[in-house]
Amino acid sequence: MADPVSLDPPLEGRCLCGAVTIRLSRVKPGVDVCHCDMCRQWSGGPFFSLHGVTKDDYALEGEGAVRSYRSSEWAERASCTECGSNLWYQFLPAGSFSFTAGLFDLPADWRIDEEIFIDEMPPYAELAADSTRKTGAEVMAEAKEGGYDFG
Repeated sequence: MADPVSLDPPLEGRCLCGAVTIRLSRVKPGVDVCHCDMCRQWSGGPFFSLHGVTKDDYALEGEGAVRSYRSSEWAERASCTECGSNLWYQFLPAGSFSFTAGLFDLPADWRIDEEIFIDEMPPYAELAADSTRKTGAEVMAEAKEGGYDFG
């Protein structure tokens, strides 16, 4: 898994209608994919994201068009109130963000870096990526090792 890098100029993305613009100044160079049931229901398929972003790593324009939803004890998900585009997932205990990859025109050399909750992945969502793959139990065990307990 790659470490976050600084981007100059920042990577710019926007929702479908353009009401919300996001500029990332630091992010992990690659795309992560979550196959968990909750992400799949929220995004309509696997959740492709730019992961490992902190509050200091992004700038937001159009904050008035952002709606947040507390989807669990540990997460909030945000979308555009105008067009409904999914914007980000926030892991509350760490304060980290995963931004929807489709909002951005990504560099051509960025690939899928990691897939998580592969045990919840439906057969139609199988990806042909050469990536790190983890089950939900592996993800939760790593989180607990990092000091996060989900009960």
